[in-house]
Amino acid sequence: MKRAGNELLQFLAGLAMLIAGLFIFSQKVMVSSGFFGIGFSLGGFRMGNGLIMVPFIIGIVWMFVTEGSVGSKLFTAASILIVILAVIITTDIRLMHVTLYEWALILVLIFGGAGLVARILFAGRRTSRSMERREDPRIEETDRKVREIEEELERIKKER
Repeated sequence: MKRAGNELLQFLAGLAMLIAGLFIFSQKVMVSSGFFGIGFSLGGFRMGNGLIMVPFIIGIVWMFVTEGSVGSKLFTAASILIVILAVIITTDIRLMHVTLYEWALILVLIFGGAGLVARILFAGRRTSRSMERREDPRIEETDRKVREIEEELERIKKER
């Protein structure tokens, strides 16, 4: 029981570190988008802001007209992917001025907290009690007797 409490405490401490680190990081980042005035360029073909939605609209209409054909679904999925790519590509993320101490603190909080959380979530669930149970010869003998009784019951059922 003592170990379970320790794991819970480590998980909560890791979660608190992760949240604190992400909060501080979010306060030090400036996010902007050039989507509204610049447009989107894909493979040398430049599309304006409104033109990015045209393939999506065509895919939706095509899907309703052909009652959900595979081609229309693929075209619509590709157009959604293009819209998402346009938003991601035109997003500008900049880190504001931070000192080396602040940067080290942010990294330790985020990755240290994530490491503690991951260690607890993905750790093997072997406990000393389960290992004792496997090695106890009395339990093995009991399991063997239970199997023998079940086999005997099955044999009696077949004879009837």
